[in-house]
Amino acid sequence: MHRKGVSVSEGREILRTEGLSKQYGPIAAVSDVDLHVYDGEVYSFLGPNGSGKSTTVGMILGLVRPTRGHALVFGSDMATHPWPALRRIGAVIETPAFYPYLSGYNNLKALAIALGDVPDKRIDEMLELVGLRDRGRDPYKAYSLGMKQRLGIASTLLRDPELIILDEPTNGLDPAGTREVRELIPSLARQGRTVFLCSHLLHEVQAVSDRVGIVKKGRMVAQGTVAELLGSGQYLRMRAADNEALTRALAGVPFVTGVERIDGFVRAAAPAEKAAELNMALATQGIFVSELSPWAMDLESVFLDLTGEEIDA
Repeated sequence: MHRKGVSVSEGREILRTEGLSKQYGPIAAVSDVDLHVYDGEVYSFLGPNGSGKSTTVGMILGLVRPTRGHALVFGSDMATHPWPALRRIGAVIETPAFYPYLSGYNNLKALAIALGDVPDKRIDEMLELVGLRDRGRDPYKAYSLGMKQRLGIASTLLRDPELIILDEPTNGLDPAGTREVRELIPSLARQGRTVFLCSHLLHEVQAVSDRVGIVKKGRMVAQGTVAELLGSGQYLRMRAADNEALTRALAGVPFVTGVERIDGFVRAAAPAEKAAELNMALATQGIFVSELSPWAMDLESVFLDLTGEEIDA
């Protein structure tokens, strides 16, 4: 978590879905999704392609009408009464569109005029916030992909929204552009905004998120802090002279709930605090391990375990 010592659950609830579902004929795109997003956090929403992420975001923004259930943003039901909440939301869905021959500043100026009641100084402040103050007078067509994406984020901030929804904000970016956007996202939360992020770059998500929700085939399969999800599967990493014999021996240990052989190691689903007891149990069977340590989990491993799918790069 990027806000050390702060429990996001202590914050005000900004977004909640209750049994949110969308049916297209016989196809259930989203089924009974319950999620909770709190004030000032970065919440990342993950799932394989076709898992219902985009449909869920559409219902949250009031663009798609639920078959049943509710999406509540700032207490407003987005299917029946979206306008009070929409004024408090900024969203970048897919690639933002701007006039190529206008400068970044003038693109924001045109949008500010359309929105109304946005002072010129606000434009400069947003360019400063996303790191484009020195390039604000350059034409948009001369911007790198990372700069274009940051200008898109700046455009969502003109009204000073409390909730920012970003759908794949690093899509198509080179490593430098990805780093720029990655550094910007938690800074938005530190300023008191709430960020709802959809991304397929799991290592980036792990670096910036407070909490994560994972969907598979339209259903929520996990939700919690990054630390909770990384600790949800406890594994031990082991190796012996005969890994096949080690695997057979582990299958007979009562507190080992699963065994896999991965890249020359054996991964045992067992609590780390049971390592000494497990080592003794193996020794009584004549199995002596050369390595025994906790299996370090990352978000990508948790995602694969929960969904059974690689997330597309």
